[in-house]
Amino acid sequence: MKSLIVSATAVLGLLAATPAMANLELAKKSNCMACHSVDKKIVGPGYQEIAKKYAGDKTAEATLAKRIKGGTAANGGQKWGAVPMPPNAISDADAATLAKWILAGAK
Repeated sequence: MKSLIVSATAVLGLLAATPAMANLELAKKSNCMACHSVDKKIVGPGYQEIAKKYAGDKTAEATLAKRIKGGTAANGGQKWGAVPMPPNAISDADAATLAKWILAGAK
């Protein structure tokens, strides 16, 4: 019984760690990392800075997903400087996944 519990715990640990890496991979695959990084500004702000700005905002996930997919010019304008973020040809599900990951501190 103990070995079953230990095995189940190990599997859950691996599953919990996988989405964060998968979301970093999704960000890379979607070319987000060309303008953003996790912890510093490149062209656009770092993801941790974005998470801080939206902390406590109950509409943050939907707002961010909309901006990720549609760009900033069409969705409320630039909030981070003069360079607008272009629209991204990704699914609504991928935009939501990236928004959740970013709001969690891109960890």
